Amino acid sequence: MQTALAIAGAYLLGSISFAIVVSRLFALPDPRTFGSKNPGATNVLRTGKKTAAALTLLGDGGKGWLAVFVASITAPGAVALAALAVFLGHLFPVFHRFRGGKGVATAAGVLLGLDWRIGLGTIASWVKAEPELSARAAEILRQFPFATVDVRALHAEGARLRVT
Repeated sequence: MQTALAIAGAYLLGSISFAIVVSRLFALPDPRTFGSKNPGATNVLRTGKKTAAALTLLGDGGKGWLAVFVASITAPGAVALAALAVFLGHLFPVFHRFRGGKGVATAAGVLLGLDWRIGLGTIASWVKAEPELSARAAEILRQFPFATVDVRALHAEGARLRVT
């Protein structure tokens, strides 16, 4: 029962689009109606409101971290599934007709929750990436949680893993 609640809660948490929430709080246009039409921090930044974009980034990243953190306490065996659920909730949010964002900030939050070293390393590589590579960086971050989950599963099974 705890596992099902952790997964469902993570998905619902992931379905909260902070780009839409923050845009409404700041009386900004819906980010799905301009620019890339993607509800994310970059599109919110196109409004010129850096504070709104930063809050969107923190909110989307924070929900990824929170889902992993809560699952690690309430259902430790379901951490990987909760990580996947919050990410999928962001990509396919039930509250927004299953049309969500790219998941970059949420994936970064998930990685920070799974292992802060991997999370920080991934974020550092993302920040350093050239602007032309942002789409490629987004795709790498989308795929990275799955690799991290596999590494953590190996670690849970007793295999020696050293992250330096």
